[in-house]
Amino acid sequence: MEPSPTEHAPTSDVEQALLEALFTRSPMGLILVDPQLRLLRFNAVAEGMHGTRVEEVLGLRPTQAWPEFSGAKVEQVMGEVLRTGEPAIAFEKHGRPPGDPTREHVYSASAFRLQARDGRILGVADVVIDVTERHMAERRIALMAEAGARIGTTLDLLRTAQELADLVVPRLADSVAVDVLDPVLAGEEIPPGPVPGTAVLRRAASCSRRATAKPGAYTPGEISSYPGDAPACQVLADHVPRLVRDVTEDSAWVGGDPVRGRKMMEDGVHSLMLVPLVVRGCALGLVCFYRWGKSRGPFEDDDLALAVDLAGRAAAALDNGRRYVRERNTVLALQQGMLPQRFPAAGAVDWAHHMVYSGAGGDWTDVIPLPGARVALVNGSAPGRGVRTAATMGRLRAAVHTLANLDLAPNELLARLDDLVRALGRETGETSADTPVGATCFYLVYDPVNQRVSMASAGHPAPVIAHPDGTVSSAVPPAGEGLGCPGPPFEEATLDLPVGSLIVLHTHGLLQKFPAGTGTAELERLVASPTGSLQNLSLALTETLVPSDPDEDAAVLVARTRPLDPDSVAVWDLPPDPAAVATARKLATRQLAAWGLGEEAAFATELIVSELVTNAIRYAAPPIQLRLIRDGALTCEVSDSSSAAPFLRHARTTDEGGRGLLLVAQIAERWGTRYQERGKIVWAEQPITL
Repeated sequence: MEPSPTEHAPTSDVEQALLEALFTRSPMGLILVDPQLRLLRFNAVAEGMHGTRVEEVLGLRPTQAWPEFSGAKVEQVMGEVLRTGEPAIAFEKHGRPPGDPTREHVYSASAFRLQARDGRILGVADVVIDVTERHMAERRIALMAEAGARIGTTLDLLRTAQELADLVVPRLADSVAVDVLDPVLAGEEIPPGPVPGTAVLRRAASCSRRATAKPGAYTPGEISSYPGDAPACQVLADHVPRLVRDVTEDSAWVGGDPVRGRKMMEDGVHSLMLVPLVVRGCALGLVCFYRWGKSRGPFEDDDLALAVDLAGRAAAALDNGRRYVRERNTVLALQQGMLPQRFPAAGAVDWAHHMVYSGAGGDWTDVIPLPGARVALVNGSAPGRGVRTAATMGRLRAAVHTLANLDLAPNELLARLDDLVRALGRETGETSADTPVGATCFYLVYDPVNQRVSMASAGHPAPVIAHPDGTVSSAVPPAGEGLGCPGPPFEEATLDLPVGSLIVLHTHGLLQKFPAGTGTAELERLVASPTGSLQNLSLALTETLVPSDPDEDAAVLVARTRPLDPDSVAVWDLPPDPAAVATARKLATRQLAAWGLGEEAAFATELIVSELVTNAIRYAAPPIQLRLIRDGALTCEVSDSSSAAPFLRHARTTDEGGRGLLLVAQIAERWGTRYQERGKIVWAEQPITL
């Protein structure tokens, strides 16, 4: 077997060939320095990288020969290699080679010590490889990964646009401007296809690496449009991104857009990219990336590809925000349409309320006048958020009004409302997220005649009450579970309140920025020292306690109890004797005359008193009491100790009786029955004109 040629080649020949190859044919740059870090020799590749010939820089240190090529860093690394003998692997240095002066290149260098056989240190060898493409690819991957974490952190459209701008400056561009169509910010649908050249854009965000200068031609919030021949109009029309490598003052579209053109010339912009924000064929707006000065070269195709990817991610986040705005606007319109624009007058209390809308749609509050000069204060909240929640809120509010008109006690009203919620839960399915099960409600009735409050709660926060003497406390009614939830029956609590007491009802959302179970102390502190009107107090409560960007709705109702003139109430105890009917009519007529009411009111009241007292004497049990109340309306009440309720029937022509309640229903504006702890009250209300 013949030996290979290399087996006979002298070692010195191989070493010489290797050395010659390293300095003439190697694809890697090779630089040699002596122990004083002075240049001894470098190969042809290194010459091309640095743009200098060997004889021009021999004897110079790297900082003297190539200061723009990270010379200080190179000397530091080489000095450490000389001192320790440990090689330095893959440290980076940057520079602009003569063959590509507009683009900064990245080089990976590895340095190791040269040592003679006798131990003498001869210098350092530096092997250099151009890794610009790999570095750019890694930078793009890192930037896209960071975009996934930083763009679209919220559903706020303007914040999303600013997140994109802050991400790309200065890593990709020297400045950036994000413009979106006005309908996007309003949450409106954007039709697919080209955007007209006359479309109005609103500046959503801008950013510049110059902190001392205005970041863009327009500030966020300003509107603008582009001239018809500008590349931006073409991008919005065909949804194809544009790369403008060379921007000059002579460019026709720069002159046609004096505001942007002047700003670009002031900044020295030499290259730009125009990228549409497109989702499902719909253009939401446009992103403009700018580069200026000599420190960075113009944008390239790889930069455009990266900008397109970033804009695509931002467009998806913007579209999510747009759809959220649309749904939120729908919820707000539905919620506000189902809530009263103003409450009816209620003589028993002075009141004010305030709502904070977050887009959840479930909170409401009400003031409902009741017969006998009483008033009901209501506060409630439906679970969930969205259109279905707002619709559920509307159904619950309507049900409370209907049940309030039946003059039910607070605990009985909540029990009936609970039955309705359970029925609605069965309709939607117990596992549905839209079920009303878990809704909360607080129902309070204030009677100014006896200055007493009766109330019941279904999983709702307790009211805060400020007494005229300055003491503040939370009125805690018997605890009740949310509507539709398993639990004991609702219980009613009563409380005597002096005239001038302040009652504050609120939903859970008022204290949403406080940890669960806390915040009541702060609410009590604010209520203890109210300033100004009740409306000012309700606004102060929401402004102080509710965060600026709330996750939940908040509803607060403040009411101050008012006195009822004792002369506006007349009460008589009647014996269970048919002769008492005539006496009751006379007493009522005399009282109406004292109140200055006319004959028409007296005639109608006589008929009502006669029929109600007659029914009480004939069908009920003593004690029987007649009460007249004048407060915006005239209310006639007859109470007895029987729990049997009268009912209206239509008598036949041959019947001798049975028309009493029918007459009452025709004469009175409304009538009804409410139950007491012992017995009932049958009442009839008629309007009066003083």
